[in-house]
Amino acid sequence: MLGIGIIGVGYWGPNLVRNFSSLGGACKVVGVCDQRPERVKFIQNQYPSVKGYASDEQLIADPDVQAVVIATPVFTHHRLAAAALKAGKHVMLEKPLTHTVAEAEDLLNLAHKGGLTLMVDHTFLYTGAVRKIKELKVSGEVGQLLYFDSVRVNLGLFQHDINVIWDLAPHDISICDFISGKKAKAVNATGVAHYGQKIENIGYLTVQYEDDLLAHFHVNWLAPVKVRTTLIGGTKQMIVYDDMDPSEKVKIYDKKVVFTDATGKEDKEQVYQALVEYRTGDMRAPKVESTEALKLVAQEFITSINEKRKPLTSGEDGLHVVRILEAADQSLKQNGAQVKL
Repeated sequence: MLGIGIIGVGYWGPNLVRNFSSLGGACKVVGVCDQRPERVKFIQNQYPSVKGYASDEQLIADPDVQAVVIATPVFTHHRLAAAALKAGKHVMLEKPLTHTVAEAEDLLNLAHKGGLTLMVDHTFLYTGAVRKIKELKVSGEVGQLLYFDSVRVNLGLFQHDINVIWDLAPHDISICDFISGKKAKAVNATGVAHYGQKIENIGYLTVQYEDDLLAHFHVNWLAPVKVRTTLIGGTKQMIVYDDMDPSEKVKIYDKKVVFTDATGKEDKEQVYQALVEYRTGDMRAPKVESTEALKLVAQEFITSINEKRKPLTSGEDGLHVVRILEAADQSLKQNGAQVKL
Protein backbone atom coordinates (compact mmCIF):
# COMPACT_ATOMS: atom_id res chain seq x y z
CA MET A 1 0.00 0.00 0.00
CA LEU A 2 1.56 3.26 -1.17
CA GLY A 3 1.74 6.02 1.44
CA ILE A 4 0.60 9.41 0.12
CA GLY A 5 1.44 12.78 1.62
CA ILE A 6 -0.45 15.83 0.38
CA ILE A 7 1.04 19.33 0.64
CA GLY A 8 -1.60 22.05 0.37
CA VAL A 9 -5.20 21.41 1.40
CA GLY A 10 -6.81 24.71 0.49
CA TYR A 11 -9.09 24.85 -2.54
CA TRP A 12 -8.07 21.69 -4.46
CA GLY A 13 -6.34 19.67 -1.75
CA PRO A 14 -9.51 18.29 -0.07
CA ASN A 15 -10.59 16.83 -3.42
CA LEU A 16 -7.22 15.09 -3.69
CA VAL A 17 -7.54 13.67 -0.17
CA ARG A 18 -11.03 12.38 -0.96
CA ASN A 19 -10.07 10.71 -4.23
CA PHE A 20 -6.85 9.10 -3.03
CA SER A 21 -8.71 7.87 0.06
CA SER A 22 -11.36 6.27 -2.19
CA LEU A 23 -8.84 3.95 -3.86
CA GLY A 24 -8.98 1.45 -1.02
CA GLY A 25 -6.02 -0.92 -0.73
CA ALA A 26 -4.04 0.69 -3.55
CA CYS A 27 -2.82 3.55 -1.37
CA LYS A 28 -3.29 5.35 1.91
CA VAL A 29 -3.27 9.08 2.65
CA VAL A 30 -0.71 9.14 5.44
CA GLY A 31 -0.83 12.85 6.16
CA VAL A 32 -1.28 16.43 5.01
CA CYS A 33 0.28 19.80 5.69
CA ASP A 34 -0.67 23.40 4.98
CA GLN A 35 0.52 26.82 6.07
CA ARG A 36 -2.89 27.31 7.68
CA PRO A 37 -3.37 24.96 10.67
CA GLU A 38 -7.14 25.31 10.38
CA ARG A 39 -7.05 23.64 6.95
CA VAL A 40 -5.14 20.68 8.34
CA LYS A 41 -7.67 20.44 11.18
CA PHE A 42 -10.51 20.54 8.63
CA ILE A 43 -9.07 17.45 6.88
CA GLN A 44 -8.44 15.61 10.15
CA ASN A 45 -12.03 16.19 11.25
CA GLN A 46 -13.13 14.32 8.12
CA TYR A 47 -10.31 11.75 8.11
CA PRO A 48 -9.22 11.13 11.73
CA SER A 49 -6.46 8.68 10.72
CA VAL A 50 -4.63 11.28 8.61
CA LYS A 51 -1.58 12.85 10.25
CA GLY A 52 -1.10 16.60 10.35
CA TYR A 53 2.44 17.85 9.79
CA ALA A 54 3.76 21.17 11.03
CA SER A 55 5.85 21.64 7.87
CA ASP A 56 6.40 20.22 4.40
CA GLU A 57 9.89 19.14 5.51
CA GLN A 58 8.37 16.86 8.14
CA LEU A 59 5.94 15.35 5.66
CA ILE A 60 8.66 14.67 3.08
CA ALA A 61 10.97 13.18 5.72
CA ASP A 62 8.36 10.69 6.98
CA PRO A 63 9.39 7.16 5.83
CA ASP A 64 5.71 6.18 5.69
CA VAL A 65 5.27 8.63 2.78
CA GLN A 66 6.46 7.18 -0.52
CA ALA A 67 4.70 9.66 -2.83
CA VAL A 68 4.03 13.37 -2.45
CA VAL A 69 1.11 15.25 -4.04
CA ILE A 70 1.57 19.02 -4.24
CA ALA A 71 -1.38 21.42 -4.50
CA THR A 72 0.22 24.77 -3.69
CA PRO A 73 0.86 28.01 -5.64
CA VAL A 74 3.00 27.46 -8.72
CA PHE A 75 5.90 29.54 -7.37
CA THR A 76 6.41 26.90 -4.66
CA HIS A 77 6.25 23.87 -6.96
CA HIS A 78 9.93 23.59 -7.81
CA ARG A 79 11.20 23.89 -4.24
CA LEU A 80 8.72 21.36 -2.85
CA ALA A 81 8.96 18.86 -5.71
CA ALA A 82 12.76 19.03 -5.82
CA ALA A 83 12.94 18.33 -2.08
CA ALA A 84 10.59 15.36 -2.43
CA LEU A 85 12.45 13.90 -5.42
CA LYS A 86 15.81 14.27 -3.67
CA ALA A 87 14.29 12.38 -0.73
CA GLY A 88 13.37 9.53 -3.08
CA LYS A 89 9.64 10.26 -3.25
CA HIS A 90 7.42 10.05 -6.32
CA VAL A 91 5.74 13.39 -7.08
CA MET A 92 2.46 14.62 -8.57
CA LEU A 93 1.98 18.36 -9.04
CA GLU A 94 -1.07 20.46 -9.74
CA LYS A 95 -1.03 22.35 -13.03
CA PRO A 96 1.01 24.09 -14.23
CA LEU A 97 4.04 21.93 -13.49
CA THR A 98 6.36 24.84 -12.62
CA HIS A 99 6.66 28.57 -13.26
CA THR A 100 9.65 28.35 -15.64
CA VAL A 101 11.01 25.96 -18.23
CA ALA A 102 14.31 25.74 -16.33
CA GLU A 103 12.51 24.62 -13.17
CA ALA A 104 10.54 21.96 -15.09
CA GLU A 105 13.68 20.63 -16.74
CA ASP A 106 15.41 20.41 -13.36
CA LEU A 107 12.54 18.34 -11.92
CA LEU A 108 12.62 16.03 -14.92
CA ASN A 109 16.34 15.48 -14.45
CA LEU A 110 15.90 14.74 -10.74
CA ALA A 111 13.10 12.26 -11.44
CA HIS A 112 15.12 10.54 -14.16
CA LYS A 113 18.22 10.23 -11.98
CA GLY A 114 16.21 8.80 -9.11
CA GLY A 115 14.07 6.48 -11.23
CA LEU A 116 11.01 8.24 -9.85
CA THR A 117 7.60 9.12 -11.26
CA LEU A 118 6.91 12.80 -11.99
CA MET A 119 3.31 13.52 -12.97
CA VAL A 120 1.24 16.65 -13.52
CA ASP A 121 -2.49 16.83 -12.85
CA HIS A 122 -3.93 17.91 -16.19
CA THR A 123 -7.35 16.85 -14.95
CA PHE A 124 -9.36 17.40 -18.12
CA LEU A 125 -7.39 14.74 -20.00
CA TYR A 126 -9.07 12.19 -17.74
CA THR A 127 -12.63 13.32 -18.46
CA GLY A 128 -14.89 11.16 -20.58
CA ALA A 129 -15.46 14.02 -23.02
CA VAL A 130 -11.80 14.64 -23.83
CA ARG A 131 -11.07 10.93 -24.02
CA LYS A 132 -13.92 10.53 -26.51
CA ILE A 133 -12.54 13.35 -28.68
CA LYS A 134 -9.10 11.74 -28.59
CA GLU A 135 -10.68 8.46 -29.63
CA LEU A 136 -12.35 10.16 -32.61
CA LYS A 137 -9.04 11.72 -33.63
CA VAL A 138 -7.07 8.47 -33.35
CA SER A 139 -9.72 6.52 -35.30
CA GLY A 140 -9.43 8.96 -38.21
CA GLU A 141 -13.08 10.03 -38.08
CA VAL A 142 -12.20 13.70 -37.63
CA GLY A 143 -9.43 13.73 -40.21
CA GLN A 144 -6.48 16.10 -40.00
CA LEU A 145 -6.98 18.78 -37.36
CA LEU A 146 -7.20 22.31 -38.78
CA TYR A 147 -7.96 24.41 -35.71
CA PHE A 148 -8.63 24.31 -31.98
CA ASP A 149 -10.57 27.32 -30.68
CA SER A 150 -11.41 27.46 -26.97
CA VAL A 151 -13.17 29.89 -24.63
CA ARG A 152 -12.69 29.49 -20.88
CA VAL A 153 -14.18 32.52 -19.09
CA ASN A 154 -15.98 33.31 -15.83
CA LEU A 155 -16.28 36.00 -13.16
CA GLY A 156 -13.22 35.37 -10.91
CA LEU A 157 -11.38 33.73 -9.22
CA PHE A 158 -8.73 36.47 -9.33
CA GLN A 159 -5.25 35.16 -8.54
CA HIS A 160 -2.63 37.25 -6.79
CA ASP A 161 0.47 35.47 -8.10
CA ILE A 162 -0.22 34.44 -11.71
CA ASN A 163 -2.10 36.01 -14.62
CA VAL A 164 -5.22 34.61 -16.25
CA ILE A 165 -3.23 32.81 -18.96
CA TRP A 166 -1.22 30.85 -16.39
CA ASP A 167 -4.38 30.19 -14.39
CA LEU A 168 -6.84 29.00 -17.04
CA ALA A 169 -5.01 28.31 -20.31
CA PRO A 170 -3.08 25.22 -19.06
CA HIS A 171 -6.35 23.28 -19.15
CA ASP A 172 -6.96 23.95 -22.83
CA ILE A 173 -3.31 23.81 -23.90
CA SER A 174 -3.01 20.35 -22.34
CA ILE A 175 -6.24 19.25 -24.07
CA CYS A 176 -4.99 20.49 -27.44
CA ASP A 177 -1.61 18.82 -26.94
CA PHE A 178 -3.28 15.55 -25.97
CA ILE A 179 -5.82 15.42 -28.79
CA SER A 180 -3.51 16.62 -31.55
CA GLY A 181 -0.26 14.96 -30.52
CA LYS A 182 1.53 17.90 -32.18
CA LYS A 183 4.35 20.12 -30.97
CA ALA A 184 3.91 23.89 -30.73
CA LYS A 185 6.08 26.01 -33.03
CA ALA A 186 5.24 29.63 -32.18
CA VAL A 187 3.20 31.67 -29.68
CA ASN A 188 1.49 35.07 -29.70
CA ALA A 189 -0.23 36.48 -26.62
CA THR A 190 -2.05 39.67 -25.74
CA GLY A 191 -3.72 40.65 -22.49
CA VAL A 192 -4.82 43.51 -20.27
CA ALA A 193 -4.54 44.16 -16.52
CA HIS A 194 -7.43 46.28 -15.24
CA TYR A 195 -8.16 48.04 -11.93
CA GLY A 196 -4.58 49.21 -11.53
CA GLN A 197 -3.32 45.66 -11.17
CA LYS A 198 -0.13 44.31 -12.74
CA ILE A 199 -1.57 40.88 -13.47
CA GLU A 200 -3.53 40.36 -16.71
CA ASN A 201 -7.16 39.38 -16.12
CA ILE A 202 -8.04 38.95 -19.83
CA GLY A 203 -5.85 37.08 -22.28
CA TYR A 204 -5.80 35.85 -25.86
CA LEU A 205 -3.25 33.21 -26.77
CA THR A 206 -2.55 31.93 -30.29
CA VAL A 207 -0.33 28.89 -30.79
CA GLN A 208 0.89 27.55 -34.12
CA TYR A 209 1.43 23.80 -34.09
CA GLU A 210 2.97 21.41 -36.59
CA ASP A 211 1.03 20.54 -39.77
CA ASP A 212 -0.74 23.92 -39.95
CA LEU A 213 -2.81 23.33 -36.81
CA LEU A 214 -3.79 26.72 -35.37
CA ALA A 215 -4.97 26.97 -31.76
CA HIS A 216 -6.57 29.97 -30.10
CA PHE A 217 -7.27 30.23 -26.38
CA HIS A 218 -9.50 32.96 -24.89
CA VAL A 219 -9.32 33.25 -21.10
CA ASN A 220 -11.03 35.85 -18.91
CA TRP A 221 -11.76 36.47 -15.22
CA LEU A 222 -14.25 39.26 -16.01
CA ALA A 223 -17.01 37.46 -17.91
CA PRO A 224 -20.64 37.75 -16.72
CA VAL A 225 -21.23 34.04 -17.41
CA LYS A 226 -19.18 30.87 -17.12
CA VAL A 227 -18.27 29.46 -20.55
CA ARG A 228 -16.23 26.32 -21.24
CA THR A 229 -16.56 25.76 -24.98
CA THR A 230 -14.13 24.46 -27.59
CA LEU A 231 -14.53 24.21 -31.36
CA ILE A 232 -12.37 21.63 -33.10
CA GLY A 233 -12.22 21.57 -36.88
CA GLY A 234 -11.05 18.58 -38.89
CA THR A 235 -10.92 17.83 -42.59
CA LYS A 236 -13.68 15.22 -42.19
CA GLN A 237 -15.76 16.28 -39.19
CA MET A 238 -16.09 19.12 -36.70
CA ILE A 239 -16.62 18.94 -32.95
CA VAL A 240 -18.16 21.22 -30.34
CA TYR A 241 -17.02 20.42 -26.80
CA ASP A 242 -19.13 22.20 -24.18
CA ASP A 243 -18.04 21.24 -20.69
CA MET A 244 -21.00 23.13 -19.18
CA ASP A 245 -23.56 20.96 -20.99
CA PRO A 246 -24.75 18.34 -18.48
CA SER A 247 -25.85 15.73 -21.01
CA GLU A 248 -24.25 16.40 -24.42
CA LYS A 249 -20.73 17.61 -23.77
CA VAL A 250 -19.44 16.41 -27.15
CA LYS A 251 -21.32 17.06 -30.38
CA ILE A 252 -19.94 15.76 -33.68
CA TYR A 253 -20.97 17.56 -36.84
CA ASP A 254 -20.64 15.82 -40.19
CA LYS A 255 -19.54 19.03 -41.88
CA LYS A 256 -16.52 19.81 -44.00
CA VAL A 257 -15.23 21.90 -46.87
CA VAL A 258 -13.97 20.33 -50.10
CA PHE A 259 -12.10 22.14 -52.89
CA THR A 260 -12.74 20.68 -56.34
CA ASP A 261 -11.72 21.65 -59.86
CA ALA A 262 -14.11 22.29 -62.72
CA THR A 263 -14.50 18.54 -63.35
CA GLY A 264 -15.54 17.87 -59.78
CA LYS A 265 -12.29 16.15 -58.79
CA GLU A 266 -10.69 17.15 -55.53
CA ASP A 267 -7.97 19.71 -56.23
CA LYS A 268 -5.53 20.49 -53.45
CA GLU A 269 -2.79 21.99 -55.61
CA GLN A 270 -4.73 24.66 -57.51
CA VAL A 271 -7.00 25.93 -54.77
CA TYR A 272 -7.14 29.43 -56.24
CA GLN A 273 -8.91 28.00 -59.30
CA ALA A 274 -11.01 25.57 -57.31
CA LEU A 275 -14.68 25.49 -56.54
CA VAL A 276 -15.67 25.37 -52.87
CA GLU A 277 -18.14 22.70 -51.87
CA TYR A 278 -19.69 22.52 -48.40
CA ARG A 279 -20.71 19.12 -47.12
CA THR A 280 -23.35 19.11 -44.37
CA GLY A 281 -24.57 15.95 -42.64
CA ASP A 282 -26.01 14.90 -39.33
CA MET A 283 -25.03 15.85 -35.80
CA ARG A 284 -24.60 13.22 -33.11
CA ALA A 285 -23.78 13.38 -29.42
CA PRO A 286 -22.00 10.22 -28.25
CA LYS A 287 -22.26 8.95 -24.69
CA VAL A 288 -19.20 9.81 -22.61
CA GLU A 289 -17.85 8.24 -19.44
CA SER A 290 -19.04 10.01 -16.29
CA THR A 291 -16.45 8.77 -13.76
CA GLU A 292 -14.95 11.66 -11.76
CA ALA A 293 -11.79 12.70 -13.58
CA LEU A 294 -9.76 13.31 -10.42
CA LYS A 295 -10.32 9.72 -9.29
CA LEU A 296 -8.80 8.56 -12.58
CA VAL A 297 -5.90 10.98 -12.03
CA ALA A 298 -5.23 9.41 -8.62
CA GLN A 299 -5.47 5.91 -10.07
CA GLU A 300 -3.06 6.78 -12.88
CA PHE A 301 -0.49 8.15 -10.43
CA ILE A 302 -0.58 5.01 -8.28
CA THR A 303 -0.68 2.61 -11.25
CA SER A 304 2.17 4.30 -13.11
CA ILE A 305 4.34 4.07 -9.97
CA ASN A 306 3.53 0.39 -9.45
CA GLU A 307 4.05 -0.46 -13.13
CA LYS A 308 7.19 1.72 -13.36
CA ARG A 309 5.94 3.44 -16.51
CA LYS A 310 5.41 6.99 -17.69
CA PRO A 311 2.00 8.35 -16.61
CA LEU A 312 -0.54 9.66 -19.12
CA THR A 313 0.21 13.22 -18.00
CA SER A 314 3.95 13.01 -17.44
CA GLY A 315 6.49 15.59 -16.46
CA GLU A 316 7.40 15.94 -20.14
CA ASP A 317 3.79 16.86 -20.93
CA GLY A 318 3.87 19.42 -18.15
CA LEU A 319 7.12 20.85 -19.53
CA HIS A 320 5.55 21.37 -22.97
CA VAL A 321 2.68 23.36 -21.44
CA VAL A 322 5.09 25.46 -19.36
CA ARG A 323 7.17 26.13 -22.48
CA ILE A 324 4.08 27.63 -24.16
CA LEU A 325 3.15 29.64 -21.05
CA GLU A 326 6.66 31.04 -20.69
CA ALA A 327 6.62 32.05 -24.36
CA ALA A 328 3.23 33.69 -23.78
CA ASP A 329 4.75 35.85 -21.04
CA GLN A 330 7.53 36.90 -23.42
CA SER A 331 4.97 37.78 -26.09
CA LEU A 332 2.87 39.79 -23.60
CA LYS A 333 5.92 41.89 -22.75
CA GLN A 334 6.49 42.51 -26.47
CA ASN A 335 2.89 43.62 -27.19
CA GLY A 336 1.89 40.35 -28.82
CA ALA A 337 5.02 39.74 -30.89
CA GLN A 338 5.51 36.16 -32.06
CA VAL A 339 7.81 34.02 -29.94
CA LYS A 340 9.18 30.91 -31.66
CA LEU A 341 9.73 27.71 -29.73
